[in-house]
Amino acid sequence: MQVEVRLLKNNEVGLLKEFLYEAIFIPEGVTPPPRDIVEKAELRVYIDDFGTRHGDNCLVAVIENKVVGAVWTRIMNDYGRVDDATLSLAISLYKDYRGQGIGTRLMKEMLSLLKMQGFKKVSLSVQKANYAVHMYEKVGFHIVDENSEEYIMVNEL
Repeated sequence: MQVEVRLLKNNEVGLLKEFLYEAIFIPEGVTPPPRDIVEKAELRVYIDDFGTRHGDNCLVAVIENKVVGAVWTRIMNDYGRVDDATLSLAISLYKDYRGQGIGTRLMKEMLSLLKMQGFKKVSLSVQKANYAVHMYEKVGFHIVDENSEEYIMVNEL
């Protein structure tokens, strides 16, 4: 399977709403929330006016001309916020494409891009039960804070 990783095109920004929904961790046996949950203010910060702010970056994974995953960053007041200068990161893949190394490749390429742009660190928030915690650790993230349900992780670029 040939995977192309490239920058998100301007006419694809609408896909971020779909990938934001896919990024919601749903534990085994739990009913997924309705798709319109991404319209809530605390989630809209990830995608509103994307591409217009310093730190807005998005890479996508494409297989056979279909975008199957995305990783994006922006400076925002989200769940993983560390401070005003640190980018927050979100990543998701369609279910059928998870567990195949595509997410790891997206992460590594995004971290390289952020280093080239001169950013010092990037953060994310992840549910403790999410299997992706291990992938984040493998690519250099470490836990800096936690609450009962989530870790806040940072990668010092």
